[in-house]
Amino acid sequence: MAGELEPSWKKVLGEEFEKPYMHELKAFLKTEKEAGHIIYPKNADIFNAFNITPVDDVKVVILGQDPYHGPYQAHGLSFSVQKGVAVPPSLKNIYKELSTDIPGFSIPQTGDLTKWARQGVLLLNATLTVRAATAGSHQKKGWEKFTDAAIKTLSDEKTGLVFILWGAYAQSKAVLINPNNNHLVIKSTHPSPLAVSHGGFFGSKPFSKTNEFLIKQGKQPIDWQVV
Repeated sequence: MAGELEPSWKKVLGEEFEKPYMHELKAFLKTEKEAGHIIYPKNADIFNAFNITPVDDVKVVILGQDPYHGPYQAHGLSFSVQKGVAVPPSLKNIYKELSTDIPGFSIPQTGDLTKWARQGVLLLNATLTVRAATAGSHQKKGWEKFTDAAIKTLSDEKTGLVFILWGAYAQSKAVLINPNNNHLVIKSTHPSPLAVSHGGFFGSKPFSKTNEFLIKQGKQPIDWQVV
């Protein structure tokens, strides 16, 4: 598995692959496959968030929880789906917020957020795999320890990052973020339809706040336009 990781991430996270939890995780994934379960995303896409956004390129972290568990959806980027797949409800709400937050933003037909990842937005799920049609099925099997290590590494070794934490689960990761490294932590309710009905997501303006902060850091702001 370590061999599938982009070199800069392999340098900082390579030791994680030798720890007992990772061996247990690999054994669990093998058992799932031997039992005939379909696992998303496909093997080549599991580490896409890392492989598309090297350590030195990271400017923003958007934390999700699980990959999508439907066919052809997940491709290793949180909240993103593959080209040609219907835009999921949470992402529709993200686009809706973008349309009021970023002047000129045009709501796209695609849910593929690779363009964001290529600009330094680490679209990281806490759990990197899931059994088909079974949400949360690979939680607490070891992935969270790996992704926690990634968050902590970024927080400790870089300064001036933006961490966007939507919902209670993502916000529980705030304890990993170094308060001394001038990071911006943006919190709101989750963009899922159930959560936004209680208020707090729409009007939170996470995207313009992110760009204002990046500009103050002397960094290039994110072009949030997907297409």
